[in-house]
Amino acid sequence: MAQSLNIISEDRLNTFSNELTDELKNILSYWLNYTVDEVNGGFWGKIDNDNQVTAYAAKGSVLNARILWSFSVAYNQNPQGDYLRAAGRAYDYIKTCFVDNEFGGVYWSVDYKGGKLDTKKQVYANAFVIYALSEYYIASKLETVKEEAIGLYQLLVAKSYDQDKTGYFEAFTYDWQPLGDLRLSAKDANEKKTMNTHLHVLEAYTNLYRIWPDGGLKAQIETLINNFFDHFIDAVTGHLVLFFDEDWNRRSDTVSYGHDIEATWLLLEAAEVIGNNEMIAKINNVCIAIAEATMQGLDADGGLWYEYEPVEDHLIEEKHWWVQAEAIVGFYNAWQVSGNEKYLQVALNNWAFVKDKILDKQNGEWFWGIKADGSIMPGEDKAGLWKCPYHNSRACIEIIKRIKTLK
Repeated sequence: MAQSLNIISEDRLNTFSNELTDELKNILSYWLNYTVDEVNGGFWGKIDNDNQVTAYAAKGSVLNARILWSFSVAYNQNPQGDYLRAAGRAYDYIKTCFVDNEFGGVYWSVDYKGGKLDTKKQVYANAFVIYALSEYYIASKLETVKEEAIGLYQLLVAKSYDQDKTGYFEAFTYDWQPLGDLRLSAKDANEKKTMNTHLHVLEAYTNLYRIWPDGGLKAQIETLINNFFDHFIDAVTGHLVLFFDEDWNRRSDTVSYGHDIEATWLLLEAAEVIGNNEMIAKINNVCIAIAEATMQGLDADGGLWYEYEPVEDHLIEEKHWWVQAEAIVGFYNAWQVSGNEKYLQVALNNWAFVKDKILDKQNGEWFWGIKADGSIMPGEDKAGLWKCPYHNSRACIEIIKRIKTLK
């Protein structure tokens, strides 16, 4: 990689690493102290900004998979017993409440007591379970966990992979039949193939390959990377296209700045893990093009805006927590690839913005986001179906790891 310590002082990077090391501890401490459901098992399904629990809230498979991953990877970096116990708690809850022992895969959500609620098989959620199981295997060394991750991968290929046109279909009924409403959330388009799901299937398969370097899995990863080259990355704008129909016809113009910058480093990571040098070289160039396009969404305060609608020329003037976390890693990665100090400065500026506006210094964790006037977005979760210890803990871990490799 092209980064150089001659450009930026080692002291500055050490400060960056030390601050993120402290912040990682803060994030994990929050989830240990406030989110464990000692009444019904597992973790609470919803907590607000004042740390008030909604006791009867649904519990999501994405939330629980991300908790499992976060504490597993934290343990693998810093083997503390509390981290492994939290990961084990999440694993047990997923196995007991979310896994469909008849048809395979995991349900989207359960009720507060762990009973079936939304039984659809969202490929996105199942991918996150593969991602988490792969990391938990490294932490736990349990062969059954590795086997479960492999089995779930094989199920997704069998049930959701488009053998004719490539790509993964978005969602199915509990028994893997066609489903009318495919959306991850109410804001999404109801289309059969989405960038977001493919990005996290790629991330899951990459993590699985680390523990199971199978030839068929490698081929799937390469096909997914090519899906980004061929469909998701708009070569003209440098942004990602979010929605397609089953024939890869484009169904969206929305620009998602967070997904743009997140894809840059996840694509490169995937190519590096499978050791495909040709793809690595190609992605290095694409990374910079996408990073440049993403910079259109930067505000003067260092924060990255949420989304832009080009048809209406309408900027969604919100700065969400996860978008900032991805900006920190993605722009740091752009500096590593290019050696251009401006990208490192963007990452440092974004972290300064997070410290100033996104960290909840009173109640812990990160706010969901802020509005254009700098006020906290009201009514959003501190923990919930989507608000998880994943984007922010992952950003901390990635930067800590990357700075360590420079020494």
